[in-house]
Amino acid sequence: MNYTPEYIPQERPLDVREALLRSTVKLFAEGGPKAASTRRIAREAGVNEVTLFRHFGKKEELIASALKWFADQHRVEPLPTDPIDPARELADWCREHYRRMYSLRRLIRTCMADNPANFDRNSPTMKLPIQVNNELFEYLKRVYDKGFAANTYDARAAANMLMGALLSDVLGRDTMPERFPHTPDVAIEHYVALLSAAIGLRQVADEVAV
Repeated sequence: MNYTPEYIPQERPLDVREALLRSTVKLFAEGGPKAASTRRIAREAGVNEVTLFRHFGKKEELIASALKWFADQHRVEPLPTDPIDPARELADWCREHYRRMYSLRRLIRTCMADNPANFDRNSPTMKLPIQVNNELFEYLKRVYDKGFAANTYDARAAANMLMGALLSDVLGRDTMPERFPHTPDVAIEHYVALLSAAIGLRQVADEVAV
């Protein structure tokens, strides 16, 4: 699996609005709101500031629109509503979610480095990880309800544990490579295997090589 960082693959000519959204995300990820000035965004998009303000009334509107657009582009296929093979379904979902997070890790770091007092729970950058965590939480409850798990467990704690492992890997792999001796694919297998063992999906834990 390719984990090369990229934002949104460009497969067609951009219209002006999309070019501005892409440029905003790129500059915001590199240096936060201060780096994403309207002048730099316009220059990066190949237009002038007048055109920028014609599409977006003010900078705050542009940044909010850009982050929402970006979050929409990076949504992962949801986990099954009816679990059939939880071990495989979790591994497939984690690989795709990891790939998406890794491609936008600079943006994640920028948002996390911002003053927490500025965080808006309803902003796209906050709503997406909350939605993903809630989706995993609900899936793990369904896994238990269907009798796939031999152990009793707190689904929220289990979801937090798996999401925390993925996020820690995404953010730390570049800066602390000694902590991550395995490739992302192998590491994901181990994270899922540990969760599976904890909740009683032994077959996955037994299949992962040490």
